[in-house]
Amino acid sequence: METQFQSPSSLPLFFCMFFFIYLLAHFIVFRNWSPKIRPEASSCLISLAHGTPAVFLATRAIIADPNRGFASPNTNFQNLVLDYSVAYFLMDLLHYLVFSPSDLLFIGHHLATLFVFLTCRYLVGHGAFAILVLLILAEITSFCQNTWTLANARKGEIEFAAKLYAFLSPPFYVLYSIVRGILGPYFVYQMGFFYFTGAANSVIPKWVWVSWIVVVMGAISVSIMWIANLWVELYRERTGKVEKKLR
Repeated sequence: METQFQSPSSLPLFFCMFFFIYLLAHFIVFRNWSPKIRPEASSCLISLAHGTPAVFLATRAIIADPNRGFASPNTNFQNLVLDYSVAYFLMDLLHYLVFSPSDLLFIGHHLATLFVFLTCRYLVGHGAFAILVLLILAEITSFCQNTWTLANARKGEIEFAAKLYAFLSPPFYVLYSIVRGILGPYFVYQMGFFYFTGAANSVIPKWVWVSWIVVVMGAISVSIMWIANLWVELYRERTGKVEKKLR
């Protein structure tokens, strides 16, 4: 595997940025919120600071590369976006280790995601096209999901939060189901089909791309189970309200 020039890392700078946003959220933005939900709200704020910007940055990085493909070398801009996302996941991982160390599902998710991003960015220097498309699919629902999560956290205390949660739930579930249940699996199929031909083995070792496929398929499976449970809860909630009205 030939040596690929690595652009200077922006990871420390981006990590400091997300760390500052987290502290700002915890001690200023959400200072009047209950201490029990303040950490989760702070996590949502750094997720908002990462998600939607990451979608635009990743899209721009992909379009700007005329040689984009599953085995193409990473451009400096693509590496910048990877650093941006690695910094976010490191900060959010730190949040879970400090405030929710028993939440092994999210901790495992973040560790697996970091493995994919770090190997793409610093080990093989190729394949950012595939990883950034997956990033777009993962974060395109970020704004809606984090707003929904914040509303869910306060729906028992604030009437507007309860109404916002009820309003956002159906469209958010639909969007999430389409992205994670249809678009995501379709792209992973294309990605896997290309890599299984061996066309990328000279620049991305087999164990690396196989690991990527396994991690992504696992993440998609968990996402599908999560949204399926939310659909079931919504159905029970709505049918329960209808039954009460009929009594």
